[in-house]
Amino acid sequence: MEALLTSTAVVALAEIGDKTMLLAIVLATRFRKPLPIILGILAATLANHGLAAFLGQAVASLLEGQWFRFAVGISFIAMALWTLVPDKLDEGDEPKEQRFGAFVTTTIAFFFVEIGDKTQVATIALGAQFQSLVLVTLGTTLGMMLANVPAVYFGNAIVERVSLKFVRIAAALLFLVIGVWILGQAAGLDKL
Repeated sequence: MEALLTSTAVVALAEIGDKTMLLAIVLATRFRKPLPIILGILAATLANHGLAAFLGQAVASLLEGQWFRFAVGISFIAMALWTLVPDKLDEGDEPKEQRFGAFVTTTIAFFFVEIGDKTQVATIALGAQFQSLVLVTLGTTLGMMLANVPAVYFGNAIVERVSLKFVRIAAALLFLVIGVWILGQAAGLDKL
């Protein structure tokens, strides 16, 4: 249960103001069909984060040991710093033509925009930390949906009312706390 809840919280906070959230807003204003967009986000996230959690779990099982736990802890602290950097949607990230419907366009766009994104990197680290492909994938997907479904429905209104700087700071603090906690466990401080 810890893997599910932690994965959900980490990704939900990290996703706010992320370029995939901005993409959700762009797609919502372009297509004006919330349900296919939401289902496209769900499909893309399950695929992308499932692969990321699998990679994290596979790498962790190959590289078990105290030094690997230190590396995972440091990666969460690095994610804390990365989260403080505001994201913006690049022109190349926007879908060009409406060649496909809302679902296919969203699925393809989200899958590719999420590659190398901080939430995907966080999913790899969470997969390594918790060694649970299913719970991490479900948690990170739930976190993505918690952040992006409101963006699809209320996109521009949310961006105008919610301080993205505050949310980035809260997400960074969460990554930092998790990183310090993992480093403390790796150093054996949890046994004191």
